[in-house]
Amino acid sequence: MAKIDLNSENSVYFDVLKEIGNIGCGNATTALAHMLNRKVDMSVPQVRLLDFKDVGSILGGEEKIMAGIYLMVQGDITGSIMFLLEKDSAKSLIAMLMGTTPSEGELDEIEQSALKEIGNIITASYLNSLSSLTNLSIYPSVPALSIDMAGAILSVPAIEFGLIGDKILLIENDFSEGLNGYFILVPDLESYDKIFSAIGM
Repeated sequence: MAKIDLNSENSVYFDVLKEIGNIGCGNATTALAHMLNRKVDMSVPQVRLLDFKDVGSILGGEEKIMAGIYLMVQGDITGSIMFLLEKDSAKSLIAMLMGTTPSEGELDEIEQSALKEIGNIITASYLNSLSSLTNLSIYPSVPALSIDMAGAILSVPAIEFGLIGDKILLIENDFSEGLNGYFILVPDLESYDKIFSAIGM
């Protein structure tokens, strides 16, 4: 098999990852609509291949307060997946789910639990679409929630995988209702090999 080039957005491998991102986000949007029991539209996702060190600035700066739901990816491939929302978007999403108005101040325990469940369902639906495309067994761990500055949240997978110099796949979603979210998919390099092999590349 040819050496996988993940350093260029012009590579055929990036095109495949972009398509996987689009399909995964479509499934995640459907799952979100079912959960909220309302129509949720999504613009075409923006898929970027970035140096890990540049992600914070794309999210609006490393000091921007975000809600991040982080899950380990397990099974035939390994790595991590993270769903990030701006704090105000997270509050709006929780309010939609709970039929309330967005809260002021910090999220209470019930709201944090609701946000974890939202993150769990939409990241699981994303991974399910990847599993269906590749026929690989892929499943998420129990979600962990962090509400902090973007730089602090991103330090978790950076430390876990030693990613400071590596490329990651960042998928930006604009949902209806003014919600803006980001998926960060971080398979290890061996898992990239498995994904591409599974789809015949």
